[in-house]
Amino acid sequence: MKPVKVGICGLGTVGGGTFNVLQRNAEEIARRAGRGIEVAQIAVRTPNPNCQITGTPTTSDVFAIATNPEIDIVVELIGGYTVARELVLKAIENGKHVVTANKALIAVHGNEIFAKAREKGVIVAFEAAVAGGIPVIKAIREGLSANRINWVAGIINGTGNFILTEMREKGRTFADVLAEAQALGYAEADPTFDVEGIDAAHKLTILASIAFGIPLQFDKAYTEGITKLTTADVNYAEALGYRIKHLGVARSTAQGIELRVHPTLIPADRLIANVNGVMNAVMVNGDASGSTLFYGAGAGMEPTASSVVADLVDVVRAMTSDPENRVPHLAFQPDSLSAHPILPIEACESAYYLRIQAKDHPGVLAQVASILSERGINIESIMQKDVEEHDGLVPMILLTHRVVEQRINDAIQALEALQDVVGPVVRIRVEHLN
Repeated sequence: MKPVKVGICGLGTVGGGTFNVLQRNAEEIARRAGRGIEVAQIAVRTPNPNCQITGTPTTSDVFAIATNPEIDIVVELIGGYTVARELVLKAIENGKHVVTANKALIAVHGNEIFAKAREKGVIVAFEAAVAGGIPVIKAIREGLSANRINWVAGIINGTGNFILTEMREKGRTFADVLAEAQALGYAEADPTFDVEGIDAAHKLTILASIAFGIPLQFDKAYTEGITKLTTADVNYAEALGYRIKHLGVARSTAQGIELRVHPTLIPADRLIANVNGVMNAVMVNGDASGSTLFYGAGAGMEPTASSVVADLVDVVRAMTSDPENRVPHLAFQPDSLSAHPILPIEACESAYYLRIQAKDHPGVLAQVASILSERGINIESIMQKDVEEHDGLVPMILLTHRVVEQRINDAIQALEALQDVVGPVVRIRVEHLN
């Protein structure tokens, strides 16, 4: 059987890794796919010194790949929203299957892309868009298809996890570790997508759609970054038996779907709390399977290339199948997607860590407890530290039971209005992931 011909758009880190894996493991990949997979053309502007592409036709025009009649599958690895969207839609219009690692593209334009792919009877595969080399999309979409998924929680941005790990283990400041992350290439010169949770929200949007059978709705995801976290809060969390992680949480409730990314206290004895450095992990809780944990490299040349090539193998296997009988893009049949709403963050429920800076006056704790009690917020534990020498204030750290966020918002507003409370109240959500 003649080989399937592939066009790779972009020969950067992931594109280079994909080309190298396809060349190095060609025989093994052909055995798995049932046919050879041949790179017929590469769109590249800057040569990658790690790739020996001599003999492979190249072009500087990515759209030449989308219109090349010899190519069966277009691999989009250029990133971004605009050119990538146009490229993918043009490839689909020309009857080509698509493999992409572009989480932003799928999260924002996936509904449009999948609709066009269904119209043309082609496949769009995107395993590498979430958690690099971890096959979590396939696991939820296929391996856990018997389950009603209750929740998904993940450390899905390696840069943020590296920063929090260094802050906890070495007592370093956020700014100090961020500078190192940029020097090491973990963070971009503009790290906003990583440290403000946007990258993680792209990935969580995709996971939630596959887990719960809802359309992609990135614009409704709540995102909160890690830029305001201090080593003091990291240390207080540790003293209470918790670790702070930048967590993405998607949970199905009777009222709607929680879709949120934010710093989160997790009990230190949970496996996911011990995922450190640039590694990623995703927990999935199903009604039949219980909780499962998927761990591995969330980025990097060959881990991400592993997922790209796995998608290529899947596409090759499915190319001759009836489009109506293929695995749906978002796990559920397109006409069976749910309209269950995404909840605003004020309607989400969590436990909370609160840090209050108070004057060293009698009765402050009683006032704090009264404000929380009046709003139906139960305190799980309190830790009061000694007076700080530099400002004469007393740090008070509280952990609450689970409560709807709007109540915490009201309580914080009342706490900050107290005469003896100085500065803003620090609030970090707590998830036990039982």
